[in-house]
Order: sequence, then structure tokens, then C-alpha cells
Amino acid sequence: MKGYREIESQLKSKRIVFRESESPLKWPFMKILREQSKTKMTFACNPYAEVYKFRDNVYGIFTESLDGMGDPWMYLIEGPKKALLVDTGFGCGDLKGLIREIIHDKELIVVNTHSHYDHAYGNAQFDKIYCHENEVFRMKRTQNPHIWDYLFDKDGKCIWTEFDRNDLVSYKDYEIIPIPDNYIFDLGDGYEVEAMLIPGHTPGQCGYLDKHNHILFSGDTSHFGQQIAEEPNTHFCSVNEYVKALRKIVARIDEIEGVFPGHGAVDQTNTVLTNWLEAAEAVLADPQSYDYKREVERNGERFIQYGKKIYQGSQLTYTMQHILKEASE
Repeated sequence: MKGYREIESQLKSKRIVFRESESPLKWPFMKILREQSKTKMTFACNPYAEVYKFRDNVYGIFTESLDGMGDPWMYLIEGPKKALLVDTGFGCGDLKGLIREIIHDKELIVVNTHSHYDHAYGNAQFDKIYCHENEVFRMKRTQNPHIWDYLFDKDGKCIWTEFDRNDLVSYKDYEIIPIPDNYIFDLGDGYEVEAMLIPGHTPGQCGYLDKHNHILFSGDTSHFGQQIAEEPNTHFCSVNEYVKALRKIVARIDEIEGVFPGHGAVDQTNTVLTNWLEAAEAVLADPQSYDYKREVERNGERFIQYGKKIYQGSQLTYTMQHILKEASE
């Protein structure tokens, strides 16, 4: 696929193959942010990351994707007594050292939105992580030293993004702590961060609400992921469960001022939550009323993917298997 237009960068990584098209919405935002932001910081301990200060105590950590897909965000909240890190990226570079440059000796809590490569493969740098209880089964599958093998060809060369393989973190097992929906993390002096289940992309895809700054770190919410019959909670990878969760969140929309997703433009207005919900409800009402469909090949399987446009956004992508039977009864 044709590469994106260049964005000036001093990162050690270099994207060479793009597996998705350049977004006309994301690209201009990211170009202006990465080339012009006065809050941008880099740290010698991790040449793969750019750090942006989005609030007095909230930081976004940007890294380039290592597998040709969207570049992921990680987020750091520095509370009065503890800090909380949302996601750990691919695990390339010293994320732990970078975090210590910012929060120094404060206790760090690490949470994951979900278990995918670009959000959780840096977990091995930490002793324990928290994730939604629906995600534990998939998170445990990532606990092996071969999780990065797919990034290289048979000759050991990088397939999608050039980087130094020696900069991948050393693998070690870590503790996975399951949490329920609406679990509260206390960062000290009553500073609360609440877990908010937003399933669909994975069974336990989870956002985190910073109640002090009224920010929702939403994770990945516009693509419905694979349903695996033998897995527990696989029915949560459905438009039905996504709608149920979003209705609960939209009912509390006055508590949310900014939405920071796992990829692309950040600090979006809370109206995006309503837009996501309206698109998903339209899919449930009539799954055949899609805006596009295409044949997709993934993991050796071919299937039809449908897309429903999200107002002022991208699109909600799904298959007919993501519509549970109850929706039509």
C-alpha cells in the first residue's frame, strides 16, 4: 500500500510498509501536533517515543506502529500520590525509564484497554497490570517470548517498520489482575480513575475515565474484533454489547469533556460518544443498511466486512456475525 505523506520525526523507528490507507482526518492532526506542538518532549532513554503534555498532569506517549497499522497512543496520568499508565504499546524502547523521567519515584499503576499487540506488548516491563475481567483470557495468551516474531520475515528483517530488534524489551511473565466494570483506581487525595467497559473490538476492551480532568481514554472502539467460539465472553465482541455499554456511558456524558482514543486525533469532544452510539444503533436496526462492504483476508480466512459511517468520524466496521440473534427477535 502507498505510504503516508511524510511527517518530520526524529524517532529511531521508520515505517516502510503501510497496511491501511492514510486517513484524511487523522493525518493533518498528527502532522500539526508532531511538527508544531510546543509541549512535545523526547527522552534519551527511549528514542522510539514522543511525549505530549495534554493537561497539567496528563501526558500522551506516541510511538509508531511496528506492524503497519495505526500508530498507538499510551497515556500517563500523574495523580497526587500515584500515577496511572494506560497501555504499554509494542514493547520497543524503555517505556519504564521514560515514565520514571516524568513521575520519578511515585507508585505506578499500569492498565490496559485491551490485549492487542500495539497496546499490551510492553507489559513485560512491569510486574503487574490491570485489565477488564473479560480480557484476562486473551491477555494470558500474550504471555510468551515469541509475541514479536510476526514483525520479522524468515531472514529476521523487519517487515513493516524498521527498528533495532535489540530494543525490544526482555520478556518476563507478569501478574494480570482482573477488574470489573466501574472499578475505581485512587491516585491519592480522592483523585479517581474509573474503568468503563466498551467491548466489541475485544471482549474486555475498556476505557478509563479520569474524573478530575473529565477525560475518557477510550481505547479502540470503531472496529469489531474476532469472535472465537471456544473463548469465554466471546459474545462481547458484538454490536449488541457495544451498544449496551455506550448507552451507559452516554447517560453520563456530562462527566466527560474530552475523549482520547487509542489512535489518531486526541481530545475529541464528547459528542463523538453519541456519534458512535447512533452509528451502532443504526447497524442493529438494519445491518444491511451499510455504507460499504469489502472482502477481507485475515489469518488465512476471507470474509465480508461492512462499514457504517460515523457522523464527523471514520466508520464502524463489522460482519454479520457481530449482530447477535437477539437483535432481530
